[in-house]
Amino acid sequence: MDKAQLIEIANTEMPFGKYQGRRLIDVPEEYLLWFARKDGFPAGHLGELMALTLLIKTEGLTQLVQPLKRP
Repeated sequence: MDKAQLIEIANTEMPFGKYQGRRLIDVPEEYLLWFARKDGFPAGHLGELMALTLLIKTEGLTQLVQPLKRP
């Protein structure tokens, strides 16, 4: 995980589903857990970012990413 990925997690919007339009860091942990259990994360870059977001949330590191949000 590098700074560029953290910036992407802070600013990339969820492109589909119940939380479409929310930034990945603002998607609830429970939804990411459900997604991981049900079908797994999508292939590619988005899935990688979603998995990292879940890791950040489960480790209690959300506050480290929040300041990286662009207005």
